[in-house]
Formats: sequence, structure tokens, C-alpha cells
Amino acid sequence: MGSQVAVKTCLILTCLALGLWTPKGIYAAPQIPENTMQAAYSGGYQEIKKPLESEIIRVGIGDNSFSKYFYTRTTIYGTSEIKIYENGIFIGSLPANQNLNVKTESGMITLYKDDGTVLEESTGPYTITCDSGLLGVRGLRRAGGNALYRGALEIVQYNQNTFHIVNVIELEEYLKGVVPNEMPVRFGLEALKAQSVAARNYVLSPRTKAYTAFDVVDSVASQVYFGANSEKQLGTQAVEETEGIVALYDWDLILAQYSSTAGGYTESFAYAFSDPNTKAFPSDDKPYLHAKPDILSQTPLNTEEDAAAYYKSRPDSFDVRSPYFRWTKNWTREELQKTLERTLIEQSTTGFVHPRFNRGEKLGEITELKVLRRGDSGKIIEMEVVTKDKTYKIWKELVIRRLLVNQGKALPSANVVFEHQWDADGNLLTVTAYGGGYGHGVGMSQYGAGFMGSEMYQSYDKILKHYYSGITLGTKPFILSFENKNVTQNFYLNKRKANLIVDNKYQLSELPVVINGKEKIISLDKSVLPSKRVNRIDISRFVKFGHNSVTFYYPENEGENKALRIFIEAEERDDS
Repeated sequence: MGSQVAVKTCLILTCLALGLWTPKGIYAAPQIPENTMQAAYSGGYQEIKKPLESEIIRVGIGDNSFSKYFYTRTTIYGTSEIKIYENGIFIGSLPANQNLNVKTESGMITLYKDDGTVLEESTGPYTITCDSGLLGVRGLRRAGGNALYRGALEIVQYNQNTFHIVNVIELEEYLKGVVPNEMPVRFGLEALKAQSVAARNYVLSPRTKAYTAFDVVDSVASQVYFGANSEKQLGTQAVEETEGIVALYDWDLILAQYSSTAGGYTESFAYAFSDPNTKAFPSDDKPYLHAKPDILSQTPLNTEEDAAAYYKSRPDSFDVRSPYFRWTKNWTREELQKTLERTLIEQSTTGFVHPRFNRGEKLGEITELKVLRRGDSGKIIEMEVVTKDKTYKIWKELVIRRLLVNQGKALPSANVVFEHQWDADGNLLTVTAYGGGYGHGVGMSQYGAGFMGSEMYQSYDKILKHYYSGITLGTKPFILSFENKNVTQNFYLNKRKANLIVDNKYQLSELPVVINGKEKIISLDKSVLPSKRVNRIDISRFVKFGHNSVTFYYPENEGENKALRIFIEAEERDDS
């Protein structure tokens, strides 16, 4: 174990020294910058750096409340000897459990011992490694224990008086600290495998970042990552048994949305999320994130009658074990009036309340909560708060949930129908909400995945293909070219079935590969027709159950101005 950690540490520090950091970490097999991939494949070649052997993730570490990601001081230690580097250059070491104190002032970051001895003072960045153990941050708590991390910790200046703590860690190691925190391990191995793929997709997908120093944060703002002390054996097994596998649609990594409980019917992406740039709602469609019932004979719930019949009952569903499968909330008119007078102000700032309700305004007496439009799952996508003075229109499920607070909490979901009670004079007395689900309800339902895996004995690929329509499971697609001459992909197969998918746009004749140590020359079919240029080659006889490694080599005899787009499809279908 110690030698493996030392090799990983060497890789991290080599990349620091060579300046190979990208917005997503090290250029890693098969990681190539997106703009370069596209340019290479369209024939306009730019520089493509040779990938290294492991993808690295940079995780911003928050404080105990996850309210901030910058510090003025901290203390780091190792469970064994730590080594300290500045800009990739070794500057010293400390024994196990001895404190390395960090503080910043006036743009300088100072490292010092408990006795006050200064080890270094500069603008950084500093990298701290622990080759034979784990790194800890004093006073930082995660999952009920002291925060401990694999990989390296980096101290990066944020501004003149603060710095970031960044965990620099291999992708698969990172996922071991994510999966058991995003899904209870009691849901079973196959559900945890599905969660592993979804989490891998999430962290590998491009995103707009709040901070330039890291890719993701360790809270629900990205994915919950609590580090090494939160790892669980079954979660680790799930990560290892899906190594290198992602969910794809039309050559791209899917946006693998998931939530706790869909309520028996997932919703289309467009009807739950707004465009992050334009705020347009409904947003653009994603074909793999369409509304889908657990029981396929169930018809859409986009009318008041159908939604009421569904959410006032307990139909068959994969989500039946969730405490949020069905729920009821109640307000008196006075309670609802008081709630909306506060939440309408808050939610007006989102831009999804019209007209805007401003602080200091008077809200007329509420007469009705009126649903105008529903998605196929019955999710409210447009509604009105009707008062005796004015009507307010509200869009988008999260805004609706946060608007209708009950007992201090937002509604569990927007899969909800309202039942009103009025007195003889038409004055509103009470509103009762009947609902189902917890969260946005798009993509995989975690409780549903647990049921499918443990009660229906469905494998993780079947779980994923239920929730994400038309997807393929395989390795991350990459470009092989004269500039990017060899790429290695490591992946795990649960059955000995795999296809090599090659987009042979430039009509290459052959592809040299090494599959699990054995050299092969794969012949390629050539066609200029887009519909026929993709080669699907069965490589099942060359792969094995478990861990596999394939290295691809560009055939240099083909010349410099060609390229192949490639991934390995993992087929998990039964052998029968």
C-alpha cells in the first residue's frame, strides 16, 4: 500500500512541477481538453498533451458548516510522516501527528511548527503529502469524526488574506468518499454501483465553477464528499466494480441527475430546471432525461384529476420504501398567509415570481393556490397564488417548494395536489397538500434504485437504463491522433462482454491495441458515409471479468492529419 501511495504522490508532484494542471486536474487518460478534442476531430489540429495514467480531481474543502471555502489559518497533520512542497519543490517534512500550522496575512502564506519555528513563507502554493497514511485537518469534522483525506492537500492563495484547502485526489479514490455519503449502503451493491456511475459522470462533466482553484466542493453544492473516514466497504466495492465506467448518450457523458425519491414517476429535465445562463424555463430538452413511470402502463399525470388520483393513493412503485413516497401537509389560512408574506419576498429574487413581491408590500387575503400546468409526473411547473387583491404567478419546482414552507421546511417535492376548504362566504379556511417524492425527481431515484437492486435483483446497468433513457455504458470517449499517440483506459467488467466503438471519420485501416497485456491489430472498415463510419467491434474474447486495461496506439503509417474517436462499450446483458 505504501509503495502505491508513493507512486501516486510522485504522479501528483510531477504534474505540479511540469505545469500540467487543467481546470479538471491532470491531463489524464483518456482526458483531453474539450476544445482540443473538437478541433482535432474536425481536422484543425492544435496541441494535444500526452495524457498521464490517472485522472486527478481537485476538491475544495469547506468549513464545518460548508458555508465558506477559504481560511485565514488551519492546522494539517498526517497519520504518518508528511512531506511539504512549494511549487513542486521539496522543502521539508514532519513526523506523524505533528502539526503543520498555516496562516496568511498581506498576501503571504506562512508554514510553522507548534514551537513557532517558521518552515516557509511565500505566496505558495504548498502541497502536503502523506505517502504511508492519511492527511488530517485539525478541528474539521466529517461524518461524525475527524476529517481525513487520501491524496494530497494543497494550500492555494485565494486573496490577500485567505487561502483555499484543496484535496488533490485520484478520481476513483475520490468516489469512495462520495458514494456512501450520497446513498445509504443499506440500499445494496447494485444500487451503489448505479450511484458510482452517476457520481463519476457528475465530476467528469464540464461545469461553471465558483472558484478557479478546484473542480468541485465537498458539499451538496456539488456532491457530498467526506473523505477517507467516511468510506464504507460496500461503497468501495461498488466504486471498484464500476471502475472507469460512465453513462453516455450520443458520444457525450450524460448529466446524471438523481434525487432521493421520485414518487413513482420521474420528470423531464426541461420541466424541472431552468437554463443556467438565460434562466429560460422550461429549459432545453435532454432526451435521456424524459419523464418515466416506474410501472410503464401508468399514463401521464398532467391533469388535476390524474395527479390527484395518483398522489392521494399508494400505487405500485419502486419508491414504496421511502418515507417520502407519500406525504401530506396542512395550513390554516392564517398560517399560509404568514408563510407566503415571507417566502414570496425571498422567491421573487429568483425571477420566477410575477409580479415581483417586494418587502414592505401588503399581500391581500389568500383565496386559492391554483395549478396552471403540470409535467407528465404531475409535478407543478406553473401555478398561481390568488388573493383578493392580486394574482402572483410562480414557475419552477424548486421555487414552488421553497415558496410553500410548512413547519419551517420547504415542500419535499413539487409533485403535489391541493385541496381547499372554504366557509359558506367563500373565505379560505385551510389548504391540504397531498404529495409524493423528495427532491427534483429527475433522473435516478435513489430509493427506487435500492428497491430495484435488492428486491427485483436488477443489475446496476438495468437500474441506470431504466432511469436514463437510451444510454450506453462504457469508458469515456477520447480522440486518438498523431499528437495524442497512445491512451490507456482502465475499466471493470461485470461480464465478459465489451465492444470497441470507433468513429472512423478519416478512414484509417487499422488500430493497434494492447488488451490486458496482449498486442492486437484491429482492422477497421472505411466509409465516408456518416451512418456507416462507426465501427462496432466485439472484443469480448480479449477481455475478462473484473479489471481490464486497454492501451490504444495511433498507427503512424496513416499520416499526421487523421484521428479516431473511440470508447469501449460495456455490455452487461445476460449470456443467454
